[in-house]
Amino acid sequence: MFLEALGSAVLGLALAWAAAHRLPHRLPSRALVLSTGAAGALFGAFVTHSALGSANLLVILVGALVVSAASLSLLLRPAEGFRRRSATA
Repeated sequence: MFLEALGSAVLGLALAWAAAHRLPHRLPSRALVLSTGAAGALFGAFVTHSALGSANLLVILVGALVVSAASLSLLLRPAEGFRRRSATA
């Protein structure tokens, strides 16, 4: 169980670092992105472990990765050039 938590936290931090490195103009501060990635991965590992029991470590890490990516996607801001005007404006 310790390896699940440690592996998911490292995986969440790696995913958050990659997102912050690739999209710095669309994300808030790096500290918020890194903490959200790690917390999302830990929560995803907890949910996956609770739902499936002590299944394969790879399955739990995939669950952690999915929840971490979903929580990081909530931090994205729209691109500057993509803003549309409403039809009534």
